[in-house]
Amino acid sequence: MWSLPAALFLIAFFHRAAPGVIAHELMGAFGITGAVVGLLSATYFYSYAGFMVPAGLFIDAFGARTVLAVGGVVMGCGTVAMGAAASTPMLFAGRFAVGLGATVTFIGALKIAAAWFPPERFAVISAVTATVGVFGALVATAPLAALIARLGWRGAFFTVGGVTLLCAALCLAFVRNAPVDAPRAITPSLGAVLGGMRRVLANRHTWPPFLTFFCLYAAVGNLYLWAVPYLRDVHGLPTTRAATIAAATSIALIVAAPLTGYVSDAVLHRRKLPYTVLCVTCFGTWAVFVATLGAVPLWAVTGLLFGMGLFGAAFVLTWPIGREVNPPELAGVAVAVSNLGGFVGAAVTQGPVGAVLDARWAGSMVGGARAYPVEAYRAAFGICALLVLAAALLSLLLRETRGRNVWRQLADGV
Repeated sequence: MWSLPAALFLIAFFHRAAPGVIAHELMGAFGITGAVVGLLSATYFYSYAGFMVPAGLFIDAFGARTVLAVGGVVMGCGTVAMGAAASTPMLFAGRFAVGLGATVTFIGALKIAAAWFPPERFAVISAVTATVGVFGALVATAPLAALIARLGWRGAFFTVGGVTLLCAALCLAFVRNAPVDAPRAITPSLGAVLGGMRRVLANRHTWPPFLTFFCLYAAVGNLYLWAVPYLRDVHGLPTTRAATIAAATSIALIVAAPLTGYVSDAVLHRRKLPYTVLCVTCFGTWAVFVATLGAVPLWAVTGLLFGMGLFGAAFVLTWPIGREVNPPELAGVAVAVSNLGGFVGAAVTQGPVGAVLDARWAGSMVGGARAYPVEAYRAAFGICALLVLAAALLSLLLRETRGRNVWRQLADGV
C-alpha cells in the first residue's frame, strides 16, 4: 500500500534535482542563462507550493488513492512534454505540470502510512518516506547522467515519463486508503476541510516549522541545482563524475533521514532539540564549504557535501512537528502547510541565486553554455549558508511535542 505512493514520491523528488545535471545541456539547447535555468527549476517549486494546500484538502476530502493516481498521470505527461519541448515556453509548461502532479505524492504517501502503520511510528515512517524520495535525488545524479549519455536528455525524460505513468496506473489498481478491518473513517466535506485549513493557518505554532523548513530547504534546493555545474566549471569535471560527487549529499540524506526520525522517536523523545542541533551543525559545514570553495581537493569537497546532507536531515522533523501541534483529524492539511514552507523557499530563491551567478559571469562559454568562476559560486553558495543560519535561529521557536500530539494542551493554554 505504501510502496507505490512512495515510488511516485521518488520520481517527484528526482525532478527536484534533475535540472542540475542537465543545466549545461539546457543552456546549449535553448540558449538560456543561469537565471533562466534557476527560474525553470523554480517553476516546479512554484507549482508544488501553490497547489500543496489544495492537495492536502483533496486528499483529506476524497482519499489518497485516486488523487495519487491522477497526480502521477499529470507528472508523467509533464515529463514527456519537457522531453518533447521545442521552445522554452513548452519546457516551462512541462516543468509546471511535473510540479503540479508531484504535489500530491508526499502528502498522499504519508496519508496512506498514517492509515496502515501505528501512530507512534509516524516520525520514523515520515523519515523513511523522505529517504525514499532522496533516492530519487540520487537517481538524478550519476544514473541520470549515464542515461543521458546513452539516450540524450530528451530520451531520458521520455523514459522517466513512461515509468511515471506506469506507477500511476499501478497505484490506482492496487492501493487502498485503509485496511478493510479498520474502523470506517467519516470523510469530511470539502467545506469542513476548508474550515480546518483556516484552523491550521490560524495556529501560531504552525509557523515556526514552516519558516525553519523555508530557509533550510531553500539551501538544499539550490545545492541540488548548482553543485554539478560548480564541479564542472571550477574543478573541470565531466558531467558523470561531477554528478557522482554531488551524489554525496543524497547518500548522506538516505542514511541520516531515517536515523534522525528514529533518534527523535525512540532515543531522545524530542523534536526541537535534534532539529536545532542539526541546523547549527549544518550551518558550520556550509560555512567551511563556502570559505574553502575551489581551494580544497575533491575528497574534501565530497566530505563537505556529505556533511551538508548528513546534518541537513533535520528537515524530516518538520512534518511530525506540524502534525503534532494541530488537530489529528487535520493531519493532511497540517503536513501540507508545514511542507509548503520548504517549497516556497526553494521557489523564491533559485531564480535570484541564478541571477547572482549571471551577475558575476566573466564571459566564459563551454559547449554553448555559460561557465561561472569560483567567485560567482562563492556568492551564490554564501546566500545558501546564510539561509541555513536563519533556519538554525528559527528552530529555537519550535514547540517541543515529545513525539505526541499536543494540540489539545496548546488549545487549553498548557
